[in-house]
Amino acid sequence: MNQEVILNASGISKQYRLGSVGTGTVSHDLNRWWARIRGKEDPYLKIGEVNDRSTKGESDYVWALQDINFDVYKGEVLGIIGKNGAGKSTLLKILSRVTAPTTGSIKTRGRIASLLEVGTGFNGEMTGRENIFLNGAILGMTKKEIQSKIAEIIEFSGCQRYIDTPVKRYSSGMTVRLAFAVAAFLEPEILVIDEVLAVGDAEFQKKAIGKMQDISKGEGRTVVFVSHNMAAVKSLCTRGIVMEHGGIVFEGGIEECVNNYQISNLDQTEYYVANSVKEIYIKGAKLKASSNNFYSDESIAFVIEVAKNIKFSRHKFLLVRVMDHLDQVLFSSETELDSNKDLYNFIIPSHTLVKGNYKMNFIIYHPAVAQYDNVIEFCSFVILENIKAFSHLETFDIGKIYIEGKWE
Repeated sequence: MNQEVILNASGISKQYRLGSVGTGTVSHDLNRWWARIRGKEDPYLKIGEVNDRSTKGESDYVWALQDINFDVYKGEVLGIIGKNGAGKSTLLKILSRVTAPTTGSIKTRGRIASLLEVGTGFNGEMTGRENIFLNGAILGMTKKEIQSKIAEIIEFSGCQRYIDTPVKRYSSGMTVRLAFAVAAFLEPEILVIDEVLAVGDAEFQKKAIGKMQDISKGEGRTVVFVSHNMAAVKSLCTRGIVMEHGGIVFEGGIEECVNNYQISNLDQTEYYVANSVKEIYIKGAKLKASSNNFYSDESIAFVIEVAKNIKFSRHKFLLVRVMDHLDQVLFSSETELDSNKDLYNFIIPSHTLVKGNYKMNFIIYHPAVAQYDNVIEFCSFVILENIKAFSHLETFDIGKIYIEGKWE
């Protein structure tokens, strides 16, 4: 690998005040201004708590990132992994100059193209074609350079029929297709991609991963990639960073990073929210057994507590997904919520899972209307050995099974 450093992050920290924009009060703003005038340290850098969204804090200030240091080398694909709230997206926004760090600095060599959210950098009133030229101009490209790439961009996106239609009429999947094509084909030295690719369908995700591999291996450009899909991370990335509570807890080869991340999740058998302003939310979820180790001939029971801040009658559902160690959904089951019921028991029948590591995903939603809560990567458990019926199997044939869980 070429060890030329193309991006350096040094001492990056990011502080937010909860519930407010800026510091929230004139007195805090004046205190910061006066400290800056005197050449003193910002007084509010000395306070604040670690960003742990599952606990209720005592301070109004929270550190989304704390003392992040790493280098990215030319031509490599760096994977950044971690649970929701670990600080991954905040870090990418700082790398992309969307927001500024509270402390620290970012040094880069070359242009950065970012795909952080659906429609990043797009103007909804402009057509797809016009947005291609707009994004190219933002990257510092000439009109002639953009025109030489536009046919490839349109073909890759699969949006030929709608390319002269305003982007505000695109679906989220179409928008992501075009945004990725623009970011990939306009030849930035560094391509930064958040979980947004998950919005696309399976066929497009495969195309996008193939294109990112071509960018890094064939063209020698650099990719910084964030995803909860461990299969995609392992197939694409050459090196990884594991983040937790706003800090880096592990850095190394991608295999070691994924293993470290998965092992750190094995003790998360319970999830609890002390307070929530959501209309309906998962208050608690845990294994009913005293251990999270099972054999394939054992049934596995969970209890899920649902809390409600609104009254409702029908059409609210609790969906449970069972995921493997690569974050691929093996099967799912759902039950309709009862407004008079708080506790729901879910059972994975015996002889359902083979040897391996698993985790749960709990979702509360109204079909085609709203998603109220989404709790991922909790209630992890292990199947130790295959017993009897599964003794000849190694893995599931992903995507070709559906097993109905039991609800009580």
